Amino acid sequence: MDSTLLVSFPNASVGGNGWRRGNLNKSFSGSYAAVRVSRSRAWDILERYGGVGSQQHLLKHHTRNTKEQSAFYRRHGKRLLVNATAGHPLESEPGAYNSKSIWNSIKNAIDAFYRFSRPHTVIGTALSIISVSLLAVENLSDFSPLFFKGVLEAVVAALLMNIYIVGLNQLSDIDIDKVNKPYLPLASGEYSVGTGIMIVTSFLILSFWLGWVVGSWPLFWALFISFVLGTAYSINLPLLRWKRSAVVAAMCILAVRAVIVQLAFFLHMQIHVYKRPAAFSRPLIFATAFMSFFSVVIALFKDIPDIDGDKIFGIRSFTVRLGQKRVFWICISLLEMAYGVAVLVGASSGFLMSKCITVLGHVILALILWNRAKSVDLNSKAAITTFYMFIWKLFYAEYLLIPLVR
Repeated sequence: MDSTLLVSFPNASVGGNGWRRGNLNKSFSGSYAAVRVSRSRAWDILERYGGVGSQQHLLKHHTRNTKEQSAFYRRHGKRLLVNATAGHPLESEPGAYNSKSIWNSIKNAIDAFYRFSRPHTVIGTALSIISVSLLAVENLSDFSPLFFKGVLEAVVAALLMNIYIVGLNQLSDIDIDKVNKPYLPLASGEYSVGTGIMIVTSFLILSFWLGWVVGSWPLFWALFISFVLGTAYSINLPLLRWKRSAVVAAMCILAVRAVIVQLAFFLHMQIHVYKRPAAFSRPLIFATAFMSFFSVVIALFKDIPDIDGDKIFGIRSFTVRLGQKRVFWICISLLEMAYGVAVLVGASSGFLMSKCITVLGHVILALILWNRAKSVDLNSKAAITTFYMFIWKLFYAEYLLIPLVR
């Protein structure tokens, strides 16, 4: 460590000119003893200013040419370098950089948790619950404080369970994610396994606690079934880790995203909030059917950019079996079929406003999807990953249209 600190100085530059050895000796004469800190203390200092462990890992993966990895490195990989080249002394008076260090630590912690929570799934869960809850609204008087309270209870409990599920999946896939998604906190080493376990356990307990306190059986059963399927999907135990089977994995995602979300959260509003008898309306049936298509597409498409890691670790996804191009166009075909059915359902509506908005909206989404699909470079992991995020945006857009189906 001592030699590392000393050797690094000749490489520093000021105004683009390298330091000469003579200048180095002159500038730093008499300070050798101050710089020569103990190994353990040097380690502490470096950790304080940049997190050595994460730097080594990030540098190891820096050559991976994907947008997400590059962005991740830019956010986190510069901290130690900036401190070294900015001329800050390795040791300073106590508290000199405390404010900045604390603020950076907070920002880094928020950023790590943001990535750990898989925000695209969080947004999808929140939007779907709000959208389905609106299907239970029959007139303007239903928009009462009771409605907003019921929606908030459902959204918070579901998001807690959502983070448990995606977190457990990351805990079970650390080695795979080092290949497929090295920017995730567990794969990058920002989170230890113990930290990951603590987070998912806490969120699981909070989710069930809230579901129990609310007293809504549809909500509680939605959480419980999601917990069972999410755990069986990821955890590596005998007869479990269902993600190894492409068909079973797709069925798990379909069951949660298409069936549980639509039916259970609608019944939560209908029975628990409004105290009405259970009823399955035309819009609810449409939402369940349409999201069945969409859930299958998400289940298939999410494995397209992950083909390398899945091959290495024996995950027999449809992409591994059939190839990226074939699965890609199967997904596009399924979505276009779903949009075609949605146009017919919208056209059959007895409400003019509903008919116009749902028909036009689904036609526009279908055209945008087709136009984007034709331009995707299937040989580029970055392009496929970007398109996968676009699929999620279509997922969000559909939940904006579903409440208008009447």
